[in-house]
Amino acid sequence: MGTRIAAFACGVIILYSGLFTPPWVLLCTGLALIVIAARRRLLPTPVVLILCCLLAGLAWSSLFAQWRLSDRLDPALEGQPLTVSGYLCSAPAPGAWGSVRFSLCLDGNRPSGVPGRLRLAWYGDDTTLAVPTPMTATVVLKRPHGVVNPGGFRYETWLFRKGYGATGSVRNVLANPDGSCGLACHYHRWRQRLVQSADAALDGTDHKALALSLLLGYRGQLDNAHWDVLQATGTVHLVAISGLHLGLVAGITGFLLRGLFARLPTRGALLPGQRHGIWLLVVAAALGYALLAGFTVPTRRAMLMVAIAGWLILGGRITGAWQAWLMALGLVLVTDPLGPLDQGFWLSFGAVAILILMFSRLHGRPGPVMALVLAQAAVFAGLWPILAILGQGAAWAGLLANIVAIPWLSLLVMPLLLGVGAILLVTGGFLPGPVHVVLDAVLGSLWWVLVQLAQIELPAGRLPVWIASIVAIMVLLALWLPENRFRLASSGMTVLLLVLHGSTSHTRWQPTPRIWVWDVGQGLSVLVHHQDQSLLYDTGPESASGYNAVSEVLRPSLERIGVNTIDTLVVSHGDRDHAGGLSELLTQFRPGRIIAGEPGRLSGDAAEAAEPCRGQSPLLVGQVTVSFWQAEQRLTGADANDRSCVLILAYAGHQVLLPGDISRITEQQLMADHPGLAGRAGELTVVAPHHGSKTSSGPKFVNGLAPERVIFTAGYRHRYGHPHPDVVARYHDAGSELLNTATSGALRLDLGQGGADITEWRQGGSFWIRAPERPSPIRSE
Repeated sequence: MGTRIAAFACGVIILYSGLFTPPWVLLCTGLALIVIAARRRLLPTPVVLILCCLLAGLAWSSLFAQWRLSDRLDPALEGQPLTVSGYLCSAPAPGAWGSVRFSLCLDGNRPSGVPGRLRLAWYGDDTTLAVPTPMTATVVLKRPHGVVNPGGFRYETWLFRKGYGATGSVRNVLANPDGSCGLACHYHRWRQRLVQSADAALDGTDHKALALSLLLGYRGQLDNAHWDVLQATGTVHLVAISGLHLGLVAGITGFLLRGLFARLPTRGALLPGQRHGIWLLVVAAALGYALLAGFTVPTRRAMLMVAIAGWLILGGRITGAWQAWLMALGLVLVTDPLGPLDQGFWLSFGAVAILILMFSRLHGRPGPVMALVLAQAAVFAGLWPILAILGQGAAWAGLLANIVAIPWLSLLVMPLLLGVGAILLVTGGFLPGPVHVVLDAVLGSLWWVLVQLAQIELPAGRLPVWIASIVAIMVLLALWLPENRFRLASSGMTVLLLVLHGSTSHTRWQPTPRIWVWDVGQGLSVLVHHQDQSLLYDTGPESASGYNAVSEVLRPSLERIGVNTIDTLVVSHGDRDHAGGLSELLTQFRPGRIIAGEPGRLSGDAAEAAEPCRGQSPLLVGQVTVSFWQAEQRLTGADANDRSCVLILAYAGHQVLLPGDISRITEQQLMADHPGLAGRAGELTVVAPHHGSKTSSGPKFVNGLAPERVIFTAGYRHRYGHPHPDVVARYHDAGSELLNTATSGALRLDLGQGGADITEWRQGGSFWIRAPERPSPIRSE
């Protein structure tokens, strides 16, 4: 049975590796071959059953994938005002620039071509967290879209995973009391009111945001400071209602019920009926808390795992922990075949597997404290390979933070919060004053410890997969085996391996020149990498919401491609879409040299260290010659765009022009000072000035250069409307190949003797990212 479940799980996971589109032809062919093999007895029956389960998993996940792909916004409706009606399917949360963000599930009367689930942002003076439901709203939508780079968060995958067929903004919202409201609508309306009453009842407490996230799974009030501490200490899982929280609820309920049943006038052990009764009540308690916390996908997954684990502990029919683990895996993938797209899926099942492996082979019975320490050490090391595959690192502070936080959460925080939740449900939103004091004391103590641990400067813990795997094996062996000599040798080898990796952290050797134009949305960032040297031109955008391209795109992408140091950083000018996240980049990569078009507009240490662009001598990045140019200030005036530091890259007859945000006037100065750009012998690639704005790429500039290709760096359907249609037409008429990061993702240019080889990163993405309905790559809107 376990082998068949594993085969089914493999079938689901194979599809969501994202390597190919849902393979209906492959499924039919595979089924036909299995039938032929079974009829002719070419394969043993167990093998046939395993292949059938594998095919069933692939078919099941393919069915869901096709349904998700078909429920997306019609491209013809993008940007048009649409009137839709439906109900809230998530509690509204505050967003950037005073917005309110929520999910809207549409009713059966939705317009043709509009998907059933929308992710919306509501801006303006009329916004409120008390969003009416059911509602009628006027919305402007676009298809699911996010930046695509070698590393970093894939927002588009997250939207696909959550079932959002479109995102957009809200023009107006009206209550619709006559709208249809079924069971799901009533549930979400009840939970929205519960969140609002809990928010009001906890008003005045210092740690209201933490209390709401731990009690109700509502994380809308957690700010960037909270997330920074949680990520630095590896405790994000504490505010994601999952197996830990439901396990605590189930454990507390089971403990109380077992004590209650023990007082009944029966002799000896609990009767089978009593055990089953306890199990049902435990599952009911966990289900109640899951509904309270929003009944999200991770919560539903934890529910199934708790139910199966409870059945095992209370004497059900499952005879082994591994069988229970496999059954939970199978049930989760049957009910949620998109689960492998969730990082939490891998981390939760991985952590449970490591704990089973650890304690099933552990010699002796450690006490509670030692068991907690061993469990955290095993999970910390054992999950390292999974984190490495996911492009993340293990937070060193998390090892100690979880040893402190998990008992504190289990023994004090969760029992207190469950009591608070019961009071809120009974009183309708009233909490006595002393509860506020106790809650702040308990949560404040935990938070103080996490903040102190987060301030300790430790390495990021990012390792190559093979090193992380060796470390995990060595640590687990050291924890398993009782011989002190072996433990000492394993610990020594692990420390040596980590030290050697840290001491040899350098930029990967790149034999041929490689240029990356990163997909950073509405902004610009370009990497030049040759041999063991690198130059970064601009750092991309940042916003008031806390987003910056350095943390979300550059850092994970640079680590993924093996660039660990930046020799030269060039900041074209000081605008936020070109110099965002600069302080974080300086901290992470410590560039050897900084050159800027506007040194005075840079902040902190960057302003003091930056050299002016004008007058800089050419430099070499490997064998790529980098020349600098900047217009004279008397000709540009106070225009920051025209103060951009322009780079001209040259290698083997190929030139790449990085002009920043210069305007048409400055373009003419550039061509006059560099006539070789127009009278060249080899290829020319131009990153369009100012993202393709109509103020740049004038006719004389475009026709004079006639580049072989032009790259626009624009945001998908951004409000600025870049690139402008006239600019696009101008380059097209000049015979240039048109590329846009908004629709191509990151662009990689490999320079060789025969020209540039272009790779569009989106085309190598998963099937839900490279969907065939993509609009033309020329325009981003």
